[in-house]
Amino acid sequence: MNYPLLDTLNDPLDLRKLSAADLTQVAAELRQFIINIVATKEGHLGASLGVVELTLALHYVFNTPDDKLIWDVGHQAYGHKILTGRRDLFETNRQYKGISGFPKREESVYDTFGTGHSSTSISAALGMAIASKIKGDFNRQHIAVIGDASVASGMAFEALNHAGDSDANILVVLNDNAIGIDPSVGALKNYLTNVKTGSQGQDNIFEALNFKYFGPVDGHDIDKLLEIFNTLKKIKGPKFLHVITTKGKGLKQAEANQVVYHAPGKFDALTGELSPKSTAVQPPKYQDVFGLTLVELAQKNEKIVGITPAMPTGSSLKYMMQQFPERAFDVGIAEQHAVTLAAGIASVGLMPFCTIYSTFLQRAYDQLIHDVALQKLPVIFCIDRAGLVGEDGATHHGVFDLSYLRCIPNLIIYAPHNEIDLRNILYTAQLGLDFPIAIRYPRGRGNLLKWKLPFSTIEIGKAQNLKEGNSVAILVTGHFIDKALEVAESFTDRISVYYFGFVKPLDQTMLQAIFSKYVSIVTLEDGVKAGGFGSSIAQEAAKYNYKGDIRILGIPDQFIEHGATEQLYDSVGLDAESIRQEIISLLP
Repeated sequence: MNYPLLDTLNDPLDLRKLSAADLTQVAAELRQFIINIVATKEGHLGASLGVVELTLALHYVFNTPDDKLIWDVGHQAYGHKILTGRRDLFETNRQYKGISGFPKREESVYDTFGTGHSSTSISAALGMAIASKIKGDFNRQHIAVIGDASVASGMAFEALNHAGDSDANILVVLNDNAIGIDPSVGALKNYLTNVKTGSQGQDNIFEALNFKYFGPVDGHDIDKLLEIFNTLKKIKGPKFLHVITTKGKGLKQAEANQVVYHAPGKFDALTGELSPKSTAVQPPKYQDVFGLTLVELAQKNEKIVGITPAMPTGSSLKYMMQQFPERAFDVGIAEQHAVTLAAGIASVGLMPFCTIYSTFLQRAYDQLIHDVALQKLPVIFCIDRAGLVGEDGATHHGVFDLSYLRCIPNLIIYAPHNEIDLRNILYTAQLGLDFPIAIRYPRGRGNLLKWKLPFSTIEIGKAQNLKEGNSVAILVTGHFIDKALEVAESFTDRISVYYFGFVKPLDQTMLQAIFSKYVSIVTLEDGVKAGGFGSSIAQEAAKYNYKGDIRILGIPDQFIEHGATEQLYDSVGLDAESIRQEIISLLP
């Protein structure tokens, strides 16, 4: 397809050479370019379609990259990337060795701040504005583009509170489309809805925070956007522009079904229809095993409560929200609140299941320690997307949880090896525990078609010997058990495989038996080696004065980029052949 104007734009300097009247055609071409690429290469669609006009207006009016533009989260930054020198690379978006799906400082001077988690943009922009003032630059503009779901986060309000009490030259652009990945929730969402409809009778909340407020304006009216941005450039101090957009704008199906078309996978670029799904019966996704099992348990246990910070669809808590809406809560992008809310619920005798992505639980680390573990409150953390997650890359890989959880007292850590194991640990947890438990499981599908079996109780802290051998012991946790067994089978009777579902507490009896029998041990995990499962085995080995070799296999001490999950595991030596070669080097 030809893009007569877009093909001439290699950076925003080229864009600014066009007349304002040309921008409508550029918007149409840019929107179609995004649709055509994402239709075949996959990625985040709806958010970027919704901000095409806003993206053009920002780069047209402001002198980027000297003026600093920060995209919150980054789902909506595809148009920005295409306009800033990456049009010809955009086919590699989110692919191994290709460009990132999120803003990334190493990738372009126009990506002024790396983003992948929400609600960081205002703090970052304020920091840049303060630095500009310190350096004597009073003219540079600092613009944070943040969504209505993200602005409700505590961190965003902390930044607004600080910025409003300053004279920093900062502009906050609220991209209000009433949806993040799932529909926005909470009182602030209701407030913004009333502002849009003109029924808000109370004082303006942003003016109360000492921002000069403008809007709401139509985010698809490029002439209006140009006019107001040119005005805002001349106004000093903290400013707030409320922009109304439609997520998925320009693709009928994406506008109508905004949750599905946030990241729809492959689809027909002409019709917008999703590519047909395989009709073959497939094993379930781990998230669905969690969600459906929780409903099953909640039907019999009235104490169960479900909590998620803004991911009801991604985590599959949606099933419980549909069945038991009074006992399941989406608290918005508020991970800290979600954890302490769960602690409060647990403190009065109910059983909160707090389902949260591994990479997002990092944002509530103090609450995990101070509000939950310190008080021995039996919150059940269901940690989704553990391990490498693929194309979302470094900001989303769930590889740190074993390390950052293992050092916390009073916390049980369990990594189920398949769907049945996940069901059974959920069942065991709701029977009642004296401590909180973190249950971590990977992104994607399991391996079992017949997974919905009768429940059985799992003994806390018990490891299992799954294969007996006489030379080397593989100690593995989580879903890597299949890979460990595959490797072990190729050595006939020389390799033992031990499954440590419980990373904490470790099975001391089993460990002593292993240390006394084997001269070489290999540990295997889908988390970082530093401080993780293998480190815990090495720590115990030192305690028991073990004299043999220990090889820790896991994620190396580096941030792993984006790509297909198996590609990434192969790249760090966690494929079956690399593990096999490691074992060969240990055999006598």
